[in-house]
Amino acid sequence: MNRRRIIPMAAVLALATGALAGCSGGEAAAPEVNEDGSTVVDMWVFADVHAAYYEAMAEAWNAENPDRAIDLKITVYPYEEMHNNLQLALNAGEGLPDVVDIEVNKFANFVRGENPPLGDLTEVAEPYVEDIVQARLDLYSKDGSIYAFPTHVGAFVAFYNTELLEGAGIDYTTIETWDDFSAAGQTYNEATGKAFGIAETAVTFVEPLITAQLGGEWMDGDTPQVDSPEAVETISMLQEMKDAGAISTIPGGSPDDEQAYGAINSGDYAAVVYPAWYTSRFVDYMPDLAGKIAIAPAPVPENAAVQTIGGGGTGTAVIGSSPVADIAADWLAFAKLSPEANVAVWEELGFDPVNMSVWEDEAVTHNPDNKFNKYFQTNLFDVLNEVKDGIGHWESFSSPNWPSVDNLFRTVTLNEAFENGVPAQEVLEQAQTDLENELG
Repeated sequence: MNRRRIIPMAAVLALATGALAGCSGGEAAAPEVNEDGSTVVDMWVFADVHAAYYEAMAEAWNAENPDRAIDLKITVYPYEEMHNNLQLALNAGEGLPDVVDIEVNKFANFVRGENPPLGDLTEVAEPYVEDIVQARLDLYSKDGSIYAFPTHVGAFVAFYNTELLEGAGIDYTTIETWDDFSAAGQTYNEATGKAFGIAETAVTFVEPLITAQLGGEWMDGDTPQVDSPEAVETISMLQEMKDAGAISTIPGGSPDDEQAYGAINSGDYAAVVYPAWYTSRFVDYMPDLAGKIAIAPAPVPENAAVQTIGGGGTGTAVIGSSPVADIAADWLAFAKLSPEANVAVWEELGFDPVNMSVWEDEAVTHNPDNKFNKYFQTNLFDVLNEVKDGIGHWESFSSPNWPSVDNLFRTVTLNEAFENGVPAQEVLEQAQTDLENELG
């Protein structure tokens, strides 16, 4: 196994080289097999941490399947370049990997039409599906077929800096609803002059959560409905919180940004509502907060339709035309869905596994030597098991036009709402008009 990291310009050159070296004349390429009998599997990813994980899972697969060993060759591209290169290679029919990570907000771009270029993984998933969170499989499915495997659930939870809150006389365990969250934020802001929660402007996460909790969607199939009553109520609620001092914008526009890590680590913010995979960001980038952060269920509105949803994610797919599609699909099911893989997802990455049998294994989830358990005051899986029956699937994420919606909100709409104070109804009506003009 080996790994290459491609910088943006090299990514373009690599694509051109790959296209020239690709199959020609419409002939199917033959599998590449090494002298030791291992099959070469080329994989593209956009995160080094994912590459390390896949390398470990290839080693585990080879140990269990010596007669079907793979030689995993991973190329790590920058995020945008990888997705752009994948689209270019698919259009050309050349220079393609065998397996590829596709970020959830880009995924719909690659399953358009009646015959998506990604391989159907439904059959290889069958041995595991009973234990997998169905909402996450649905996210990467179309017309009853599964086209990619999820990496984590990404259930939204709340992270509270208890040292800061206790100093302001706030008990995080009393925060159950968004009204509670807003009241605590106002109290904290008045007591300290500092920010409590976060109004995001560069990512679209908390807004879908609240809209889903209210029972709404931003898409009706291919058609945007971002000015729906539930969407307007969501943005209005967040604007009211910002005006009251309960939430504030953050450097970088997102909690998942290098500037934001520094601000949160320094105590400039006391609460973060974000997907459970954010545990890894605390451990990796905010060392000063070890022992100070409690994990709790995300706030909900009164009479919530769902308690939480999955946020973010990466779907891993096999290219349907790959000459090694069969063995790649078998390995991928093992690497993403099996219990042993999902134990590794938690222990190595700090993500909430999609195989819920792991959630019940206290030897894994409550291991006192686990670095994530050591860092946080409360146990992530205690919270996840508390909300697991209320994890919903937000259909809008699966819409083929979701990438356009997400892009508009990240670049224009949320900034207008939270930086410029444009009223919710007005900003969402403009977003709806812009999307209708773009999508036709």
